[in-house]
This record gives sequence, C-alpha cells and structure tokens, in this order.
Amino acid sequence: MRALIQRAVQLMKQQGAEIIEIEYLDKINKGGDAEFLVMQYEFKDGLNKYLSTANANMKSLADVIEFNKKNEDKAMPYFKQETLESSEKKGGMDSKEYKDAFHKSHIESKKIIDEVINKNRLDAICGLTMGPACSIDVVYGDRWGDVFLTMPAAVTGYPHISVPCGMIYELPVGLSFFGAAYSEPELISIGYAYEQVSKSRMIPKFKKAFLS
Repeated sequence: MRALIQRAVQLMKQQGAEIIEIEYLDKINKGGDAEFLVMQYEFKDGLNKYLSTANANMKSLADVIEFNKKNEDKAMPYFKQETLESSEKKGGMDSKEYKDAFHKSHIESKKIIDEVINKNRLDAICGLTMGPACSIDVVYGDRWGDVFLTMPAAVTGYPHISVPCGMIYELPVGLSFFGAAYSEPELISIGYAYEQVSKSRMIPKFKKAFLS
C-alpha cells in the first residue's frame, strides 16, 4: 500500500503538482457514530417511501424484516439483519436525535473540510480510496483494512472521483480525489490527467483465493 501511494505522489510531482500533507481524518472520524445514525434514519425513511408506492408485496421496512424472519434459512443463511432491525426502531426525520446526528456528521464535517482546503489553498484532497477490493467472506464478512478515504466525501456530500492506482495481490486499489462543493470540473481534470500518466488501469481477474 505504501509503495502505491509513494508512486502516485512521485507521478503527480513529476507533472508539476504541489503535494501538501494534511491532518484532518481524526476530526472527521469522530463523527462516525453520528454518520451511522443518519444512515439508519434516512435508510428507513427512504425505503418506506419507495416501498409504499412500489408494485410489490413488501410495503415497508417492517415487512422486509418479517419476511426475512419467516424465510431465515434462505434469506439469511450466513448473516442476520441487525442493521435493518436497528433502523426500524428509529423514529421520523423530525426527531431530535436525527437532527443532532445530521449536524454533527454533515454540517461539522463540511466545516472541517472547507477549513483544510481554504487554509492550505488546495485544489483537491488525495489519497488511496481504500484497501484492495474486498473478497467474499461468509465467516467474517467484508474486511476493508484500515485505509478508507471515502467517508469525508460521503458525509459532506462533496464531489469525489476514484481512478485506478495499481494492484495488490492482483486486486485493484483506487486513488481518490475529492474537493469542495461544485469542484467536479477540477476533479475530473485531475483524475483524467493522473490516469494518462500513471497507466494503472488493468483488467482485474476473478481470483479463487488470495494465494495460490
């Protein structure tokens, strides 16, 4: 992983980019619990609205949960539905818990990112998107490792582009660029320029295991 990011930095510097190291993830990560709360509320609200008008027997999240319970052997042979059930227990979008969590995860995260970008006069924030593509694991579930740069853009709603960065154990790893609101044109230009010089796009293989 370190070798990939070092190569990415070297390529960008060769093309004239100025690289500035920044610290901001610790502040963003503090809103992790609030982000999950927001997801639960918005997931329940959005799914209920969709299912209520859908041409299907399931009309609500509660219906989905009940169906899964009745068909547990087929619907949930490996994992259960803890997230669905915890989301169903949440109230409406007008609840104080949701509004407080939204402010902490969304509004405060935007302030953090805006401050970092403005203070350092950045065109974009860059880093590895996450670890190698996650393999299917019916025992432990998805395991992404400790590299995870998608959260800041996700909680703020700011634009984010990921381009190929290289391969680890023949598994693809992405390089992320994200920036302030409405910076899509700049990010597309940066991502395109990096792709042209890096030539890191490769056709991934369907591996049966990490090691053969």
